[in-house]
Amino acid sequence: MRYSRIISTGSYLPERILTNKELETIVETNDEWIVERTGIKERHIVASGEKTSDMSYQAALAAIKSAGIDASTIDMILVATSTADSVVPSTACIVQEKLGIKTTKGSFDLQAACTGFMYALTTADCYIKSGMVDTVLVIGADTISRIVDYTDRGTCILFGDGAGAVILQASDRQGILGCDIRADGSYRSILTCDGHVYNGKVEGNPYLQMDGQAVFKFAVKSLSSIAKTLAEKVGVSIADIDWVVPHQANVRILETTAKMLGIGMEKMISTVALHGNTSAASVPLALDLAVRDGRIKRGDLILLEGVGAGFTWGASLIRF
Repeated sequence: MRYSRIISTGSYLPERILTNKELETIVETNDEWIVERTGIKERHIVASGEKTSDMSYQAALAAIKSAGIDASTIDMILVATSTADSVVPSTACIVQEKLGIKTTKGSFDLQAACTGFMYALTTADCYIKSGMVDTVLVIGADTISRIVDYTDRGTCILFGDGAGAVILQASDRQGILGCDIRADGSYRSILTCDGHVYNGKVEGNPYLQMDGQAVFKFAVKSLSSIAKTLAEKVGVSIADIDWVVPHQANVRILETTAKMLGIGMEKMISTVALHGNTSAASVPLALDLAVRDGRIKRGDLILLEGVGAGFTWGASLIRF
């Protein structure tokens, strides 16, 4: 049987760190209030002129180096992002050019907000299992700081920038055991950024707007529900899962989700304190950190899951 396996991970964070203390000078808030409500202590912010494709490229290089492969063997590049460099071309094509390769099966972007990486991973898994491709570079990257209103303390304290990547390859050994992605557009109003260019003019609000309480309730319900549904579909128990790598929205969502799944926080990979919410980058960033620090090892059963605007949500169960 043909499977798709994650053979390597990689990540990139911008050099600039925005601390809670610095935010105190920008908006009416304080470090204690932010940490108590979100668990976030700092986040990384792109430099002037640094783009989503730049971060994606650096994360890709790290994943390629870790895999020990030649970049030219990559058949396809998928970039999950809500903050593409441009309307056209896709960020994936820009990354392809930066890598100096010719992908034989295409390169394209996916947009599912904070769930973007889960959508991209599921798409890559389908391509590999169908036999259409053998090796896929999957990237989650966002420069969310560029669409954050730093006078709105309800959102500006949450978000940071970054990129994470995995290389997925065809294998006869089990890797991705199952994926599930969902969407419900009836919840689209609780997290939006509806600004757009129309006939050369910006229309709508170019900044993120969020109903925090509604997002919290939807997130914990959808993350716990899809995890249980997928585990049952794959034929494993939640108790069998070694590590959960969730979207890093805030620590309260992680804690409540863990409680609803009946697992301890020691099984949750959490990077929210140092990264904040990096949107589509949060899951692969957290995965790469846990792989590199030795917590996640080959053979471990891993649950990856995300939730974001749309509203969208998704999960993957992986034998790493």
